[in-house]
Amino acid sequence: MVDQKATNVHWHDGEVSTEQRSELLGQKGATLWFTGLSGSGKSTVMVALEHALYQQGRLVYRLDGDNIRLGINKNLGFSAQDRTENIRRIGEVAKLFVDTGVIVLSGFISPYRADRDTVRALHESNGMKFIEVFVDVPLDVAESRDPKGLYKKARAGEIKNFTGIDDPYEAPSDPEIVLPSHELSLEAEVELLLSALREHNIIT
Repeated sequence: MVDQKATNVHWHDGEVSTEQRSELLGQKGATLWFTGLSGSGKSTVMVALEHALYQQGRLVYRLDGDNIRLGINKNLGFSAQDRTENIRRIGEVAKLFVDTGVIVLSGFISPYRADRDTVRALHESNGMKFIEVFVDVPLDVAESRDPKGLYKKARAGEIKNFTGIDDPYEAPSDPEIVLPSHELSLEAEVELLLSALREHNIIT
């Protein structure tokens, strides 16, 4: 948990509620948090789900790990401390989107269970829906895909603190959704996620 550094600051309520914004959009805001090894298929399924929701007329926004590190988190590396701060910031950004009624697709390796639990608590303490999606593939499958050539570099010692090689990955203990992307078609993954959104009354 990060301590409040600035003093003499106070929350200022407005006259438009989260519920009113959701009613305007015809959907409920929620964060779907995709976690898994590099190469597990997080970005692929997020892009497909984003498109499917858009085609249904849903307001959805995708927060992708690399994209975020090129912007708001460009000053963070991959140490344990920086990874924690990376996830903390994204949790706060996702919460803002959910408050507006947007469906957020957040895709980050987020290897530490405690960091993901912190983001969950941030949402749930504010009455917001948080759905953890574990894109679960064995390390050898993720490494065989290696779309960015990162595993090869990590094995050669060119990348340090790489999750699954010289840094740990703590799998979710009780995720709402498990996607074995090496066993399911992309279409099946998207349909499973859409069904979950309907079950959670986020879309109808």
